[in-house]
Formats: sequence, C-alpha cells, structure tokens
Amino acid sequence: MNPRVRFAPSPTGPLHIGGVRTALYNYLFAKKNNGTLLLRIEDTDQTRFVEGAEAYIIEAFQWLGITFDEGVGIGGEYGPYRQSERKALYKPYAEQLVRDGWAYYAFDTPEELDAKRKEAESQKKTFQYDANTRSEMVNSLTLPAEEVKRRLEAGDHFVVRFKYPANTDIHVQDLIRGEVVINSNLLDDKVLYKSDGMPTYHLANIVDDHLMKITHVIRGEEWLPSAPLHVMLYKAFGWDAPQFAHLPLLLKPDGNGKLSKRDGDRLGFPVFPLQWHDPKSGETSSGYRESGYLPEAVVNMLVLLGWNPGNDQELMTMNELINLFSIDKISKAGAKFSLDKAKWFNHEYILGKSAAELHPYFTPALEAHGVHCSDEYVEKVIDLVKDRLNFTGDFWEQACYFFEAPTEYDPQALKKRWKEGTGEKLRVIDQMLQDIKPFDKDKAHDNVMKYIQDNELNMGQVLNSLRIALVGTARGPELFSIIELMGVDEVHRRVERAVEVVNL
Repeated sequence: MNPRVRFAPSPTGPLHIGGVRTALYNYLFAKKNNGTLLLRIEDTDQTRFVEGAEAYIIEAFQWLGITFDEGVGIGGEYGPYRQSERKALYKPYAEQLVRDGWAYYAFDTPEELDAKRKEAESQKKTFQYDANTRSEMVNSLTLPAEEVKRRLEAGDHFVVRFKYPANTDIHVQDLIRGEVVINSNLLDDKVLYKSDGMPTYHLANIVDDHLMKITHVIRGEEWLPSAPLHVMLYKAFGWDAPQFAHLPLLLKPDGNGKLSKRDGDRLGFPVFPLQWHDPKSGETSSGYRESGYLPEAVVNMLVLLGWNPGNDQELMTMNELINLFSIDKISKAGAKFSLDKAKWFNHEYILGKSAAELHPYFTPALEAHGVHCSDEYVEKVIDLVKDRLNFTGDFWEQACYFFEAPTEYDPQALKKRWKEGTGEKLRVIDQMLQDIKPFDKDKAHDNVMKYIQDNELNMGQVLNSLRIALVGTARGPELFSIIELMGVDEVHRRVERAVEVVNL
C-alpha cells in the first residue's frame, strides 16, 4: 500500500516555520514513496479560531512550492477536510468507547475540579484525573446508571474521558526514537468529547486519521506525550495504528528551548513564512517572503534543520531532496536555527538564479522610486550586483546609483580618498573614456591604469575617488563594468557634478 500522510494545522494564527518543516518532511516522504499528502484543517477548538489563518496557511504553502494531493481547497474522496464540517461523525465513536468500557461520562463541574486541585496543592501534590482519582469523582463509574441516564437526558454538562487501564505499560513504536514506553499510572484520563457536540483534538485526530486511511503520522516532538493515548485509542477501536515519527524541535539560536516568535523579534529574523497581520491585536509579524527570502532557500534551509542527506551536500533542489529523503536520517536531537546560515542559503539561491528570474523580485523597488527603463538594462544591473545581495530587498541599496545619480557623497570616503588635485585627475580620466570610440571596457581599463602608473599616482585613491563620483561612496562591483553599463555620457555628467560639488 502506498503511504498516505497528512499535515493537519489548527487555524489559530500564522504558520510557524516548525510547522512548515513538518509539512515539508511529510511532503518529501510522500513524494519519495509514491504516496499521498493531504491537508486537513483541525478547527474543533472554535474558541481559538482566528479569522484569515486558514487562508494564510494555504497561501504559505503555495509560495513555498509544497503541494497537496487532497484536502481543503483541493477535494478528495475522504472529505470534508475541515474538522468543523465533520462534527456529526465523532459522537458515535465517543459513545462506542463508553459502551466498550474504554471511556466514561464525567459530570464534574469546574468548581468541583478546582476544589480537588486546591486540596492536592495543600498536600503539596498535583491533582490528576486518572485511575487513582476517578473513583472519587462525579462520573458514570461512580454514579448509578439511572442517575447517569437522568443527567444525560436532562442535558447536564458532561465530558467523555478516556479510561486508561491501571498500571499498564504502553508501548509506542517511533520511526525516529525507537520504542517509547510509559506507564498508564502516569497519564491523566484525557477529555475526548464535550457535551457541546465537539470532540477534542485527540478523538477527532484518531478518527479522521483512520477514516482517511493515514499510514504514517509524521509530526513534531511536542506531540510525543500524546502518543500513548493515541496508541490506546487505536487499540480501543480495534484499528491498526499508523506508524509514528516524532520530529526534533527547532531550537532558538542562542540557547535551549523551542524557537518562538519572541526569539525572532528579539534577534531580528522571521519565524513565519509570510507576513502576518493579527486581526485581534493589530500587530504585524515579519515573514520570510516579505523579508526578501526566496522560497527555495527557505525550503533548503529548513530541511537541514533535523535531517541530512548523509553527505556534505547543502544546496539541493526539491527534486534532489525528494530523491535523497528518508526518515532514518532524521535526528533525534533538536536543531538550532541559525540566522547566518539562513542568509547564506538565500545568497546562494540568488546567485544561482538568472537575471530574468530575479527581475520580478526587484520590480516593486523600481516602481516605488519611479524608475522606467528597459528590462535589458535592469537585468544587466542585476547581473552586476547579485553577488552582493543576501536578500531581494537589498537590490535598491546595492544598485540605486545605476538608476539615480548620487546627490551627496559619503563624507568618510571623501575624507579618505578625495585629496587636493583629485578633480583635475578625474577630468583627465573622464576625457580618456570619452575618447574611446566605440567604448571598450578592457581598453578603458588599460588606458586608465597606464595613466596612473605613468604619473606615479596612488591607484586606490584615484580609482576610489572615481567610484565615489559615480556611486556616491566607495563600494559597488568592478569599476569599469559600472562605467560600461552607465555609458560614458552619464559618467561625464557625474564626474563634472562631483568635481563641482566636492571642490566647493
């Protein structure tokens, strides 16, 4: 049977890059093994639902190039794929568990539960609703059957709790961590279903995975504590459990602990794929797309946070990742996020793209500055400056002088490079450039170098002062490539203005 996997986010806010990595590993596993990947939205907790979060999740995956075979917005034979639209499915399964002795109705009020917690605290203990305490509580295990029936018919508030067998070792087989064993006495009787007709995550997740024929559950390490309950639910229903794989955490760059939005805010990097505008707080959080990252770079960076191909290769296309991916190469240990490494990946992917491919990323900056010029010219500029870009947003800063003549000059650069007599020397060089017809970059270079050598001038001082006149500061790509692309007429205008302004 070909594998079926799912990514099942809750629409409670923006998609964290840890979730993106989980979806990516599911995607690679499915593609590698001729399997199916589906997108299920787990929105049973309506109190945490955030308007726009579902659309954000879908748009993020579209940007990243992670495609789904079934699910929300796609369809498929196992739908609907939003849990809120499957509400009627879950009640019979909850009732089945009660009938079969794997669950029970609990009628404890919030006040009664709070009193139990305070009683335990007074004894320096922690209250847990479990095999040791359930006999002291208000539930269908302690109440007469007639009283249980009366309460249910009267519409009293209740929850359905799972009934763990006492003192039983539960074995979870994990593809990454091997066998994990936990004793049931350590576990609380989780709520599976509420009297408002909504299941909790645990029941809905298991029922949907079974009905959607999920064969492998690849999810974050934070779900490992829930795995014993899920294994027992499969046993209770008499269903075959899928294979589990719990992924290592993404850790903050400067210490232990899970990478959070606060870490991103504090250290200046995004933790979400796209910019997010919180409809409740009005707060805006940065995204990789808006920060100038290429989607391929984000994918490549993320996949190596917890997995490696077994060799020293770092730059890999999606097709290469699919061919190389295997779960047994996923690490158990958490992976620290590195901003420097993320920048390196993005820089490498920018270098690997043609000027035509990069052009659309730079169009907004050109439009914002009212620049109108040919695509050919823009792409020549891109070819000259792309090795200086870490992010697509760096383009205007690194290339603005190709479109707008400088109106001021870096005072530090002037102090270091612009000496007495510099203006006259630049006018001589300008005339030399004007005299080369047709213009030839190599000839211009040789003539200027000869002039500097013949007159025993300081090469760094002369060339950098020419660069300041053209660029506004002592930076930029190879000088004679700048001259060639600007054209000698524009060079003449800029040299004349610089000489006039700086010599005042």
